[in-house]
Amino acid sequence: MSASLSYLERSKLHSNPTAKAFLELMERKKSNLSVAADLNKKAALIELADKVGPYICLLKTHIDVVEDFDQDLVDQLTALAKKHDFMIFEDRKFADIGNTVKLQYGSGIYKIASWSDITNAHMVPGEGIVQGLREVGLPLNRAMLLLAEMSSAGTLAKGDYTVKTVEVARKYKDFVVGFIAMERYADKEGDDFIYMTPGVGMDQTSDGMGQQWKHPREVVFDRGCDVIIVGRGIYGGGRDAAKEAKRYQEAGWNAYVERISK
Repeated sequence: MSASLSYLERSKLHSNPTAKAFLELMERKKSNLSVAADLNKKAALIELADKVGPYICLLKTHIDVVEDFDQDLVDQLTALAKKHDFMIFEDRKFADIGNTVKLQYGSGIYKIASWSDITNAHMVPGEGIVQGLREVGLPLNRAMLLLAEMSSAGTLAKGDYTVKTVEVARKYKDFVVGFIAMERYADKEGDDFIYMTPGVGMDQTSDGMGQQWKHPREVVFDRGCDVIIVGRGIYGGGRDAAKEAKRYQEAGWNAYVERISK
């Protein structure tokens, strides 16, 4: 089972260059922390990325909520990614037919494929969405996650939907490198998907608006997932973002070391 291997060992099994580099980065940096930077001002997003950069493997953005977006923001974020050794994941959650998502991913205002190492998509439109995004992303050595599950209460992304999502991922393993999921699924021979889990927090269990938080150890050790995604638990409510990022980095990494040592 791939969950028992180190990130470095697993990096050797991947054909997708972004997945390979990402797993190597995690091992090198001793971090499986992604910060969800859901901020709507360019300066605040850049400031947060610089503060948490030393502790994260992945910065997760929602670029379309940034009110003063411009190309300089992209340039600064990619420079910070290089400075601090992290990757960028634009949490776009594409959900349209193949031809439309090709345009949304490769062009428009944001030109996501030009700067985001990883993006993601819902499987509601069917297999064509993967084909469309792959056509744009694969030549650029990008990678994609599929939303197999979500962390919100009442989500419809579960059961048969999850099963079918995994089946499609297996068909396109050169581009689909993992899932947004709440737990690791049973591997088939040749599987080694990267599992990223949102809704992680150490100080409370719910935000009153449907989000349900889980402790890093539960996510990484008990459920076998690879990357913890933390947002408000790091920078919300006036928290010291750098201090909290270090705390989550250590909690996530310790759970990973415990998992591969058992």
